Amino acid sequence: MTSEHGEDRRPSPDALLETARRETPGRLKIFLGAAPGVGKTFEMLSEARAAEAAGRDVVVGVVETHGRAETETLLKGLEILPRRPSAKGGRAFDEMDLDALIARRPELALVDELAHTNAEGSRHAKRWSDVEELLNEGIDVWTTLNIQHVESLNDIVAQITRIRVRETVPDSILDRADDIELIDITPGDLIARLNDGKIYLPKTAERATAHYFSQGNLTALRELALRRTAQRVDAQLVTHMRANAIAGPWAAGERVMVCVEDSAQAANLVRAAKRMADRLAAPWLAVHVEAPGGGRVSEESKDGVAQALRLAERLGGEAVILPALRREIVDDILSLARERNVTQIIVGKLPRPRWTRLLQGSTAAELIERSEGVSIHVVAAGAMPKTDSKGLRTTRSEPVSAASLGAALLATAVALGLGLALEPWVGVETVDLLFLTAIVVVAVRFGVWPSLAAVVAGSLAYNFFFLPPTYTLTVANPTNVSALVLFTLVALVVSNLAALVNRQASAARRRARSTEALYSFSRKLAGVTTLDDALWATAYQIASMLNLRVVLLLPDASGERLEIGASYPPEDILDAADLAAAKWTFENNTPAGRGADTLPGAKRLFLPLRTARGAVGVAGLDGDAPGALLNPDQKRLMDALADQAAIAIERVTLVADIAVAERAAETDRLRQALLTSISHDLRTPLAAIMGASSTLKDFRSLLDEAATDDLLETIRQESDRLNRFIANLLDMTRLESGALEPNIGPHDVSDLVGAALKRAGKLLSERSVMVDIQPDLPMAKVDAVLFDHALFNLLDNAAKYADGAAVAIRATRGRGDRVVVEVLDEGPGIPQDDLERVFDKFYRVTKGDRVRAGTGLGLAICRGFVEAMGGTITAGNRQDRRGAAFTISLPGAAPVGALQ
Repeated sequence: MTSEHGEDRRPSPDALLETARRETPGRLKIFLGAAPGVGKTFEMLSEARAAEAAGRDVVVGVVETHGRAETETLLKGLEILPRRPSAKGGRAFDEMDLDALIARRPELALVDELAHTNAEGSRHAKRWSDVEELLNEGIDVWTTLNIQHVESLNDIVAQITRIRVRETVPDSILDRADDIELIDITPGDLIARLNDGKIYLPKTAERATAHYFSQGNLTALRELALRRTAQRVDAQLVTHMRANAIAGPWAAGERVMVCVEDSAQAANLVRAAKRMADRLAAPWLAVHVEAPGGGRVSEESKDGVAQALRLAERLGGEAVILPALRREIVDDILSLARERNVTQIIVGKLPRPRWTRLLQGSTAAELIERSEGVSIHVVAAGAMPKTDSKGLRTTRSEPVSAASLGAALLATAVALGLGLALEPWVGVETVDLLFLTAIVVVAVRFGVWPSLAAVVAGSLAYNFFFLPPTYTLTVANPTNVSALVLFTLVALVVSNLAALVNRQASAARRRARSTEALYSFSRKLAGVTTLDDALWATAYQIASMLNLRVVLLLPDASGERLEIGASYPPEDILDAADLAAAKWTFENNTPAGRGADTLPGAKRLFLPLRTARGAVGVAGLDGDAPGALLNPDQKRLMDALADQAAIAIERVTLVADIAVAERAAETDRLRQALLTSISHDLRTPLAAIMGASSTLKDFRSLLDEAATDDLLETIRQESDRLNRFIANLLDMTRLESGALEPNIGPHDVSDLVGAALKRAGKLLSERSVMVDIQPDLPMAKVDAVLFDHALFNLLDNAAKYADGAAVAIRATRGRGDRVVVEVLDEGPGIPQDDLERVFDKFYRVTKGDRVRAGTGLGLAICRGFVEAMGGTITAGNRQDRRGAAFTISLPGAAPVGALQ
């Protein structure tokens, strides 16, 4: 629906979505206080008891009473969920049992101390994350929070109290809250409660009064809490108005808006708005509505508007630029004012002649007439300097060239010729349309002033050649006088309208080209995978769209210096002034250099490439033209390009950081696994060797021959075990370095299996071994040494897990001429989820309470050796009985009989 002025009065889609979200289950209420001890938990429990009495299902997830008798009294009668015990730093803690609370699914959960840090091992590091999960499960939550724990206020609180609060809550949690109840008491009452021992023990209370709980600190914290709550309430009010299409304004809170026009008093208007906002303690914004088409505004005026908007941002206001969506800019101003619930509008009174105001109207007068509840403040223009090097002019005539005037006269001559030729057939009444057509063509092609020249020439030609008496400028018939006047007026109106439409179409084309270029740029950035590609694409795009020289700088690995990442055209070095400006921009996240307020002596203008996490780089711009490098349109375009580039740089950097972190984590995991393996499989045989050798040395005379042989056998067996461990490490090193070059040739499978069994004889001495080799089996194309290592590791693995049962080796013909060798045991088998992971380095399947000896490298080496020979190896479980089955498939050569 629309208002009487044609304004869109439909509800805001964003506001409707926000309202719909708040109507879903899982509502959050925060009891907010300025400091500990104001009574947040007491008030929460009081309201919870009332809610339970009203029939709500209330469960206490966690409430900290801190030994306060009044709080403990309120807890009695409420259902309290048992806490989950945990340990942190060697001490025992009781944390909220999140899973039990979700399983209980109460209507309302009480979760005290929102900023609390959970103990190690909890699902979430912070309690506010627990609250988010409860809300997502559809459970209403009431919680408590002190203002010093709000993330955005952390620095301010540290400046006030000299104490840096480590536990913080993101502002998004407060923004998500459906209700915020401020628990407020005066600083004097809070200090009295502290002295009465109602907050801390006497000694602690004495220290708190001398430091944190001082009168000044509490007053400042109280103001922060009041202001933060007021901001949240104000945001809720604006959302309600936008969701219900309420035109407003509702003067529940003041909000100031200043209209910045193309005039020299724009800066004065901004300062006046700042003074009014300070007096009202209200937020404020500066808005500039671009003229339709924007073609008649000089570059000086655009630069003046840009400076005024930058001044507004420096003074703490919000700068807004609106493209003109309607014929009258007053409609756009009032629409934005109603959307932002503005109560005060400041507008300037331009020193214009009376006749200009009569013809063009007055923005201030129209705002006053149509304000509908918004107060309008008109600021008169003061004494302005006539001109200076940075002087501004409100308008500048469009450039008129001799060629455009000649084209206007030529079009008029063509229309005259056609009129003279067609008059006998169409009559003089139709000839004026030919002149109007020529005027429209000139207006569309060349603008206002050439079209006005065409109007004058057409009127004179029409009068001279077609109105009687012809060939004179005299008009005898009064009817013809009115016709000439009407023709001239219509021509003037049509020429102006055509020129305006042409300017609007030109502006639309420019915006369409910019939008298309930005879209193409975003697609290009989405496809880049390296930082160099992102930087070069950004430098080229900025240079081509703004026609400027561009250099992009990023911090080095230490973060202390800026280095050139890309430039267009290529450039390798910057002077000291440019480097200083670039460093200032990166460290302070604000522009510096040419045309900026900081270090203006630099050759380039430096702008930060920033994301929500801060600056990720700096863009330096340089051009040959004197004066400001960027007009307002180019500034907005540069902001869009910089934002996309910053996001792309951050994305590429994050991907690289994630890859580095994953490699570091994998390296650390392998290192830990290796250390664990070494600590067991290296120390165990060494301990046995040292023990046996020490016994032989110290008690040899007391030992009989059998005992001596037994100790020597222990030394030999453990030495073999240690040798196998070191051999596995060396084999894995060969595999990962790529230095493995198999010597593949045809070998009889029976000989290969026999050699491996002989080598593993001692490992399998306590187990029965069954060998089943199919007759007429093709020879296997393998490296005999590598296959022997692989098969030996499989037999070693089977010996560990067979638990004294049988081990079987079976060799059969596979598909084609392939040879399949299976190693089967009767151990516990392999869990389904571990069938593929058993071939990972240092991975060992845990089964029961028993830990088998081993490094976790044997099966990984098996796969590496088998695949190096062109074969495959898979793990599975036996179908006929319990146990694991490892299957090796190898390429075969000719059958044994064919070689004889």
